[in-house]
Order: sequence, then C-alpha cells, then structure tokens
Amino acid sequence: MVSIENHIGKITVSENYLTELVKHTVSGCFGVAGVCSVNTALSTVSALTGGKFLEKNKGVHIYTDKDNGLIIDLHIKVTYGTNISAAVNSITHAVTFSVEEAAGTAVKKVNVFVDEMIY
Repeated sequence: MVSIENHIGKITVSENYLTELVKHTVSGCFGVAGVCSVNTALSTVSALTGGKFLEKNKGVHIYTDKDNGLIIDLHIKVTYGTNISAAVNSITHAVTFSVEEAAGTAVKKVNVFVDEMIY
C-alpha cells in the first residue's frame, strides 16, 4: 500500500494497482520492448542468496519519500535502434501523467533504468 497525505486527507492506493498502471503505460511507449522481470543487480544478489531478495513487483518499485512524493523506479527493455534519451523522456512524462491522473497525487521522480536491449 502507498499512503499519501495531502490537504484533503489520507489517500491509500494499492501498490499492485499502481504497478499495473505503470506497466500498462510503459508498454504503450515507443521503443519499449517491455518491463524487465528483475533488474540485473537484484538478480545477481538473489542468485547469491538463494532468491531471498527477489522483488515483489518485478521491474517496478513504487515508494514515497519523507515529503509524501511518489518515486517510481522502472527497469525496462528497449528495442535496438531506439533513441534511448527520447524514449526515457517519453516514458517519464507518460508515467507521471497517468499516475497523477489515476491516483490524484504528485509524482516527484521517475527513475528509468534500461537493463536490456532487444535486437
């Protein structure tokens, strides 16, 4: 659950809902082949520890900071030949807009990590 407090009151949104919303939004962006199932660093740690640190929402991590701003970490695959800078800017704007419209709260930051390139 992601809880956000604002002038209206406390808003609680399911993390699964936000994760699926972000995945759906990203899949419609140009050049994106998909959301990575597990980021590279986490898969290495999981392999060494027997899978103890596998992410619950693979490829998307949503959390709040001390100022109640949403921060979204996103691990994606892009298609070969895609302008990565343009794709990341597009993803950032699309995810920010869709989450702000659906959840009614401000997105402080969207961190996009390109983990794979598909040929």
